[in-house]
Amino acid sequence: MFTGIIEAMGRVRAVRRTKAGARLEIDLPFEARRGESVAVGGVCLTWVGAGFDVVPETLSRTTLGALKPGDRVNLERSLRVGDRLGGHFVTGHVDAVGEVARVLRAKKAVTLWVSIPVELARYVVPKGSITIDGVSLTVVDAEPDRFSVALIPVTLAHTTLGRVRGGAKVNLEVDILARYVRRGSGITKGFLRRAGFVTAPR
Repeated sequence: MFTGIIEAMGRVRAVRRTKAGARLEIDLPFEARRGESVAVGGVCLTWVGAGFDVVPETLSRTTLGALKPGDRVNLERSLRVGDRLGGHFVTGHVDAVGEVARVLRAKKAVTLWVSIPVELARYVVPKGSITIDGVSLTVVDAEPDRFSVALIPVTLAHTTLGRVRGGAKVNLEVDILARYVRRGSGITKGFLRRAGFVTAPR
């Protein structure tokens, strides 16, 4: 589990294709233990001591398959019990790859419009949370197939989103709480009535 608060940016040193997928070698700016989970561009991977092993499924469903030496990636180590939750709950399981449709610059702020598959757009609401390339962000506007977020100077300076351009592909993870509420909560008027939150009409 992660928070979407990026610790640092790492530089891709090498991408070595293997029979099992790929070995992703990244210069980490922090210490990591073998077996530790690290979110790389929003994708939960396991540090194996010399890099990260990435399976074909992950390569095909995220932007990791397009990485090349010299690219920068957002990095975050997994949340520890007792840590402050500065962003929101992020699993590191990417839901889809979106495309940056527009980059609007005004003074020191930047607004990104990002496309999203229609089946995921129902989990994206104004003032709700969304993860882009591992960065926890607040949704500004939401439309049937795209949404917008505002990037403040610290986000622009300390994450890869400060370098993003129109047409760029980005990893998206919708808010897990929104997914549970929308799809699996079973919260209905009947449920609320049985729980005492709704009074049955007399």
